[in-house]
Amino acid sequence: MTDQVEEALPVPFAALRPALEAVLMVADQPLDELTLATAVSYPAPEVAAALASLAAEYDEQGRGFELRNVAGGWRFYTREEFAQVVEGFVLEGQQARLTQAALETLAVVAYQQPVSRARVSAVRGVNVDGVMRTLISRGLVEEAGHDGEHGATLYRTTSYFLERIGIVSIDELPDLAPHLPDLSDMEDELASAQAADSRPTEEVEPSA
Repeated sequence: MTDQVEEALPVPFAALRPALEAVLMVADQPLDELTLATAVSYPAPEVAAALASLAAEYDEQGRGFELRNVAGGWRFYTREEFAQVVEGFVLEGQQARLTQAALETLAVVAYQQPVSRARVSAVRGVNVDGVMRTLISRGLVEEAGHDGEHGATLYRTTSYFLERIGIVSIDELPDLAPHLPDLSDMEDELASAQAADSRPTEEVEPSA
């Protein structure tokens, strides 16, 4: 009976805590014990005990982060005593100048929006996944729904982008669009790129 139960579990019991860490690491909001239990396919009481054990271990080891249960949801947080260090890092990153690659990618999004990563990559001739993540993290680009034909995620510039360059509307951008490649000449290539847009790709260009 025990062997049958263990075979049904996605990870051995010894890997329960690492599995919970892995899920929590990618979560963008607190996760309750039932959600975590479903994710790792273990009973909620065992998951609750593992989470409490992890939280105590992080406290004992004096890690720079902690695992908190806030309002019924578990999530990683940086420790309060390191708030100043984290704040300095975040502010410095926000003030850092964008690389040429990021500026070029941002320009394509601005003039072609709403546009998918595949289309941006086709215009620039390189994979832009890493740069797009940077632009999103800087608050300059955001998701704008999905392409009705291929289902690819579309992106557009944000109000913060307008604020940073000092205009009220995209309509006020300089007339540079004619200098961009004519996407109508790339339909076959873009269709293939759109189909692969949702699949992970290897970055060939460093993040900005």
